[in-house]
Amino acid sequence: MGYVLHGDRRSGSAAVEMVLAEIGAAVELRPVPLDRDAQLAAEHRRLNPMGRVPVLLLPDGTVVTESLAILLALCDRHPEAGLLPPAGDPSRAVALRWMALAAGEIYPCVTRADYPERFSADPAHAPAIRTRAVEMGQEIWRIIEESAAPSPFLLGARFSVADPYLAVLSRWMGGEAWMPAHCPRIEALARAVAARPASGPAWRRHFADPPAP
Repeated sequence: MGYVLHGDRRSGSAAVEMVLAEIGAAVELRPVPLDRDAQLAAEHRRLNPMGRVPVLLLPDGTVVTESLAILLALCDRHPEAGLLPPAGDPSRAVALRWMALAAGEIYPCVTRADYPERFSADPAHAPAIRTRAVEMGQEIWRIIEESAAPSPFLLGARFSVADPYLAVLSRWMGGEAWMPAHCPRIEALARAVAARPASGPAWRRHFADPPAP
């Protein structure tokens, strides 16, 4: 048994698919259409009780959920791919810092922007919840833009697992329209990921075309 990835187009599974392509690992893709709430079906919840994608089944059948955990598990399983600097290398801490920030701060904003009705018993609050979630997400992106200053990748010339992760998240909450003017370094990082020979085809499967220069 090889890898089996449960996910949907433009979801968090996109980054996992790209990293598997960089590794050169075969993967079976199993669609979980979010527009039909397939992630909430009992069959999927048996894999991930949280009712989310992505879900990755390892070759031994182990179930891994949460994008960040999946990506780090793949780096551990395939050190030969060099997608994460080795322990003790300061650049490893840099990559982990910004990936953890994205997971802890941007993902919750995306959830509130996509499903604002879940966060208040009053349906009238949904538009304000969505608007504020997008604003808060943009605040985090500005911090990454200025403090991480990718050039073109998060670790400079070195491509790492952090790059497809950030690139995919940058497409959410209207990021395709917002990023070029407000976070040009993040937009350049997404272009660089889209141009990768290995992961570029997976990018195009999820996002149709590379970001415009």
